[in-house]
Amino acid sequence: MAQIENHDLECIVEDYYDMTDFDDDAFEATESLRDGVDEYSDSDFEDDFELTKPKMDTSALEARNGKDIQGIPWERLNFTRDKYRETRLKQYKNYENLSCPREELGKKCKEVEKGHNFYDFQFNTRLVKLTIVHFQLRNLLWATSKHDVYLMQNHSVMHWSSVLRRSTEVLNVSKLIVPTLNYPGSLAQTLSRVQISTMAVKDNLLVAGGFHGELICKYLNQSGVAFSTKIATDENAITNAVDIFHSSNGSTWVMTANNDAQVRVFDAGNFTCFGRFSFPWSVNNTSVSPDGKLLAVLGDSSECLIADAQSGKVLGNLKGHLDYSFASAWHPDGRILATGNQDTTCRLWDIRNLSESVSVLKGNMGAIRAIKFTSDGRFMAMAEPADFIHIFDTQSDYAKSQEIDLFGEIAGISFSPDTEALFVGVSDRTYGSLLEFNRRYYNHYLDSIL
Repeated sequence: MAQIENHDLECIVEDYYDMTDFDDDAFEATESLRDGVDEYSDSDFEDDFELTKPKMDTSALEARNGKDIQGIPWERLNFTRDKYRETRLKQYKNYENLSCPREELGKKCKEVEKGHNFYDFQFNTRLVKLTIVHFQLRNLLWATSKHDVYLMQNHSVMHWSSVLRRSTEVLNVSKLIVPTLNYPGSLAQTLSRVQISTMAVKDNLLVAGGFHGELICKYLNQSGVAFSTKIATDENAITNAVDIFHSSNGSTWVMTANNDAQVRVFDAGNFTCFGRFSFPWSVNNTSVSPDGKLLAVLGDSSECLIADAQSGKVLGNLKGHLDYSFASAWHPDGRILATGNQDTTCRLWDIRNLSESVSVLKGNMGAIRAIKFTSDGRFMAMAEPADFIHIFDTQSDYAKSQEIDLFGEIAGISFSPDTEALFVGVSDRTYGSLLEFNRRYYNHYLDSIL
């Protein structure tokens, strides 16, 4: 993945991207590209009006009554939402590492029936604004229940309660981080001023990866940080992804994927590193199959790998993508693996036959940087870098979808474990927020009563 320094722990936009204003005479997009890097957050909307006391939340009732779900006052701007969407689709430039002809890509993509509504908008709050440290890494939002969400904001991991509708700081990484568990022979180290590039939350454990190869592990029901260390010392050693999973013997393990082409496995009991696997390219993402036996490895290659989760031995190659991959997820039944790529597609692979993907799902304008399945396997969501989240009905063989259309860089998506809620984090200087969608149920039996 691209190595971009970010010394002030703020969004990387201002150092690497030019921003242009709206032209009142000729409608222009608000971002431009420099040095081939894709568009990034900071506000897409220059405030040509003054908000004295902005209302920070949008409810489902307000949205039904016509309010924009992000609170964008289109009626006070010099252009409509539809016009801005049209222009943004035309002018957005997707970031690419490999320049490949994409003329034939559309022909290979699955015909999908859009317009379905699986999750309804419920609530949007701008009281929390997610922060992205590296533009290619977007796993910065995790829901542990339909009421509890963890997200990255500036120097802190925050907990958002959708019941109390307030946030609480869980971890501040700008301060000195001193691990409380330091067993003999442990790799534990004191850290300071960590820039969190990726995170995961599961089973009461918060794991965060750092921009300079750091790993931080914290139990949510305990004060302090249980374990912290710098697992890689290379100059280009970003921790690109972390994963918390149960091994085939039931133990809880933590896996890290780093830019130094290494995958490391830690025992979540004592945080000893007992596995290290090397690959021929920087590893951007890993995910372990539900049974804990197989490992998907994605990185700076158009190919993805399937490896043995215990030994790291490569068992198969997945060929079809045209660029580098940054996202993957397993269907709960363990048979389908989804991979997201900078070629703007998500490919679905049947683990029983890896010779070619069974389906190719395409985004609207950018790379697929996040993929999540519901715990019941009914839906799969994939997020582009900005503006679009696509939800697919797996029971229709991914032929039916819902498209969530918003504006801003997407820092993360997460279904609640009970499948009742979908959370979307938006990183934007003005309209950064956390959006909540609730699962829709159709009570067809009522039709027979009426």
